[in-house]
Amino acid sequence: MCGIAGVLLPSPAMGESDLQGLATRMADAVRHRGPDGSGSWVDAAVGLAFGHRRLNIIDLSDAGRQPMVSASARYVITYNGEIYNFPDLRRELEAEGVAFRGRSDTEVALEAIARWGLASAVERFVGMFAFALWDRETGTLSLVRDRLGIKPLYYANLGGLFLFGSELKALRASNLWEPELDRDALAAFLRFNYVPAPHTIYRDVKKLEPGSILSFRRGEEARIARYWDLADVVDTSLSNVTVTVTGEAVAGLERVLSEAVRARLVADVPVGAFLSGGIDSTAVVALMQAHSSRPVRTFTIGFEESDFNEAEHAKNVAAHLGTEHTELYVSPDDSRDVIPRLADLYDEPFADSSQIPTFLISELTRRHVAVALSGDGGDEVFCGYNRYVQGQRLEPCIQHVPRGLRQVGAVALRNLSPEAWTAMFRAVPARWRPSMIGDKIHKLADVLPGGREEYYRRLISHWPMPEQVVCTAQEPASLIDEPCLSARTLGPVERMQYLDTATYLPDDILTKVDRASMGVSLEARVPMIDHRVVSFAWTLPLHMKLRDGTGKWLVRRLLQAYVPQALIDRPKAGFAIPLGAWLRGPLRDWAESLLSEQALNAEGILHAPAVRAAWDAHLSGRQNLQDRLWGVLMFQAWKGRWLG
Repeated sequence: MCGIAGVLLPSPAMGESDLQGLATRMADAVRHRGPDGSGSWVDAAVGLAFGHRRLNIIDLSDAGRQPMVSASARYVITYNGEIYNFPDLRRELEAEGVAFRGRSDTEVALEAIARWGLASAVERFVGMFAFALWDRETGTLSLVRDRLGIKPLYYANLGGLFLFGSELKALRASNLWEPELDRDALAAFLRFNYVPAPHTIYRDVKKLEPGSILSFRRGEEARIARYWDLADVVDTSLSNVTVTVTGEAVAGLERVLSEAVRARLVADVPVGAFLSGGIDSTAVVALMQAHSSRPVRTFTIGFEESDFNEAEHAKNVAAHLGTEHTELYVSPDDSRDVIPRLADLYDEPFADSSQIPTFLISELTRRHVAVALSGDGGDEVFCGYNRYVQGQRLEPCIQHVPRGLRQVGAVALRNLSPEAWTAMFRAVPARWRPSMIGDKIHKLADVLPGGREEYYRRLISHWPMPEQVVCTAQEPASLIDEPCLSARTLGPVERMQYLDTATYLPDDILTKVDRASMGVSLEARVPMIDHRVVSFAWTLPLHMKLRDGTGKWLVRRLLQAYVPQALIDRPKAGFAIPLGAWLRGPLRDWAESLLSEQALNAEGILHAPAVRAAWDAHLSGRQNLQDRLWGVLMFQAWKGRWLG
C-alpha cells in the first residue's frame, strides 16, 4: 500500500529539478501512507511529474520501487493498492512472452496494461487500487479507482492544470491552487456526516468515483468511463436469482469468500486481522485460520464502558478458533486524545465517530503486523444493518397504516428521553439487549411517519434540512435522489442495500478504515467486498440474507461450521463510543468553544440559531443529537486546521 501524487502542468514551463521537487513535496504530504521509501518520475518536456511513497508489502526489493516504467518504456505508473490475482496474471503474461524484472504486483499490473490495454487489463484485476498511468505515446493521463472504492483518489482540473493524489493534503502541498470552501458540499456533509462523491469540501476538486477510469489530454476535457457499475451487477443478478437450497448457498458462499480471504493472505510481511467478535470479522478470521498452519494474529480493543465493550466477545471467538490474540483496553482519555488528530487524518470533514476506535485498533495492530484483514462491507452486502431488519418489519405499517396514526406513535416514542428508554431496557439480559436502545427508539420515531423512500432518507440524514444550517448553500443532488431507482425492480431492503453499497460504503466506511489504518502505515484488506463476493451475494434471494428478523442469515449459517451458535446469536453492536455523554461531560468545554454563538456569527458559514438549538437540546438530555453535533464539530475542527 502506498501514497501517490502528481501534476500535469498546462504547459511545459517548469524545469526538471523544480518538477522533481514538486513531485516529492506532494508525495511527502502523504508519507504516512508509505514510510518505507519514496520515488518520483518527471518529464519536463511535457510538464508531467509523478510522486510515490512506498509501504513495503510485496517484493521488498528495489525492483518494486515506483513510479515504474513499463518494459516498452511507453507507460509510467504510480500505483497504490494490491492486485490479489497478480500471480495468475503473471503466469498468463509470461506464457505470452512477457519477461519480468521483479516480483511485484505493480509490475504485473503495468505489463498487463501494456499487453492488453488499460480497460481490458483493469477488468481482469481482482483487488483494491488507485493509480495514475501516463501513456507517453498518446500523451494521455489516466486515473483508475477500484470497483468498490476501497482506495481513495482525488483530482482537480484547474484550467488545464491537473493535480491528483491519494489525499487532499497532497494536492494542497503543490501550492499551485488556492483552496476554497464549497458550501454546497458542506451542506451535503451535514446530511451524511461525510462528503459524498464526486464532491469534496473544496470547490473544483473531485473524488474519482469507484469503478471508474478518467482520461485526460492537455487541451481536452477529461473523460470518465465506468468499467464496473454496481447498478449493472444488481440488474443482472436480480434477473438471474436462483432460489437454491440452503446447503448449496452455504457452499457457494464458503467457496467465494474463502478464496477472497486466501488471496488476501499473500504478503512478504506479517499479516493479522481485526477481530471485534461480530459476524463479519469472525467469518474472516475463521477462514483465515482455515488457510493457515499457524495461529492467526488477531487484535481487539476494549472499553471500560460496558455498554460499548465488545472485547469479551472477541476474546471468546479467538479462544475457540485458536488465534494468537492481542487485546488492549483503552480508557476514555485514550479515546478522547485521538480527537485533536482527526482533522489531520481526515483532511476533509468526516464525522463517523467510530473513526476513533478504528484508529485505536489500527494503532494497536500496527505494533505487531503490517497488514490486517477486516470484516468491513459485510453489513451492506449481506443485510447486516438494523435498518434492513427494521425496514422489513415496518414495511406493512408504512404501506397500510395512515400517516396520522404513525405520527401519533412517533410522538409517544419521544415522550421518554433516550436515557429513560435505555434504563427501562436494563431489565433485559445483556445478551439480548440491543446497544444504545434509547437512541434507536428515538431514531425509529424520526422515521416512522414517512413513506418508503422518505424512511431511508430520514434514517441516513443527520441534519434533515442542511441548507437551513449552511448559509447560502444549495445541497447537491445525490444518488438517493436518482429517479431511476424508483423504476428499478428493487424491494425496500434491496434498495437500501444498493444505496448503502454505492454511497455509504465507499464514502464513510471505507474512508474511515483507509485513513485510520494508513494514518499508522497499516494496510487494511477487506475480503467481504471482493467484487466476486458482492456479485454472488446479489444472486441470492433476499431471504438468504435477511430472515425472521435476522440479518446476515447465510453468513451465520456458514459460521456454524466454525464457531458455536452461542458466539453468533447476539444483537448487532456497532463500533461505538459514548459520544453523547462525553459531549455533556468532558468534551463540553471543547465543544462549546467551537459552537459559541459569537464565533459562528463571526465566521458566517453556519447558521448559529440552528446549531445552538441542537446543542441546547442535547445538553438538556431531551434528545441525543450526538451525530448531528459531531458533524458540526468535525467541520469546525477541520476548518480551524485547514482554512484558518
